[in-house]
Amino acid sequence: MGGIINAMRSKLAIALVLAVAVGVGCGGHNTFEGSKRSERASGSAASPRTPEGVIRAWADTLRRGDVRGASEFFSLPSIISNGTPPIELRTRAEVRAFNSSLPCGAQLLRTYSSGRYTTAVFRLTERPGPGRCGPGTGQTARTTFVVRGGKIVQWRRVSDSPQPSGPVV
Repeated sequence: MGGIINAMRSKLAIALVLAVAVGVGCGGHNTFEGSKRSERASGSAASPRTPEGVIRAWADTLRRGDVRGASEFFSLPSIISNGTPPIELRTRAEVRAFNSSLPCGAQLLRTYSSGRYTTAVFRLTERPGPGRCGPGTGQTARTTFVVRGGKIVQWRRVSDSPQPSGPVV
């Protein structure tokens, strides 16, 4: 009986992720900005195991419509937040459902890092698969990642309009 309940909870969590992803689309309102930044333009070479290399490979794979391949860039468990409170994905099926729910593909433009966080700036594109990017196509979007051991352990959509650091008067 416990297995059935856990399966139902997993399906409910996936349904929540999908509903929010469709509702939020490619937008978001959370903001992460660190005080120290290291910025890298997208033309720079990055090792496939560096945060930038992992993020680029994930985005390129998903943009081609390879949801299964894109899902392999995530660790288990991993944390995602696409305009939602953080959700822990515990199975490969949950990670695939999350990646499948993203309506847009993305081309990495640049990254910047602060501590363990790497924020990526993407240009949104259409991609093969369910959903359409629609009016988001051509817009930019930001996601903050934590990458460890060549895998994404956190994926958090953040505001595309960074807030100024320090107090606002």
